[in-house]
Amino acid sequence: MIALTEICPCGSNKPFSLCCENYINQTQSPLTAEQLMRSRFTAYALKNCQYIADTYASCKQAENSIEDISEWAEQTTWLSLEVVSTDYDDSKYHFVEFIAKYLVENEVWQMHEKSRFIQEEEKWRYFDGDVSEHKLVKKLSRNENCPCLSGKKFKRCCMKK
Repeated sequence: MIALTEICPCGSNKPFSLCCENYINQTQSPLTAEQLMRSRFTAYALKNCQYIADTYASCKQAENSIEDISEWAEQTTWLSLEVVSTDYDDSKYHFVEFIAKYLVENEVWQMHEKSRFIQEEEKWRYFDGDVSEHKLVKKLSRNENCPCLSGKKFKRCCMKK
């Protein structure tokens, strides 16, 4: 778990306790689609699968089981999130375009997505997303610095044994 004073994984440069913690603990609801996007990224980084499942749009929850979410979360180490833009159309949808980097085994991947969010019962929910790019950024060797920026060698940090 993240210490209260640590910087939130979502890329906001705010302490976790002042950023995504209350959303993930569900003591407060995100006020914007971007806040929900950031909190979902943080939940993936923390492997909080229940929060991820709970924040899908109701019509999408059956398609995304806790088991599937958990399997994906366990395979990945989320490294960084960059919000590129936020937008809304004239209907009920808000959009958050982002670039996320993550680690699977010894490979760093980058995903560029434009996610669609809706409000249900006055709460933001993730509806779906269009991935415009998904690419391998780098294969890591054991002795490289870990991409999580811990300062440790990859073999002593995030490398799966």
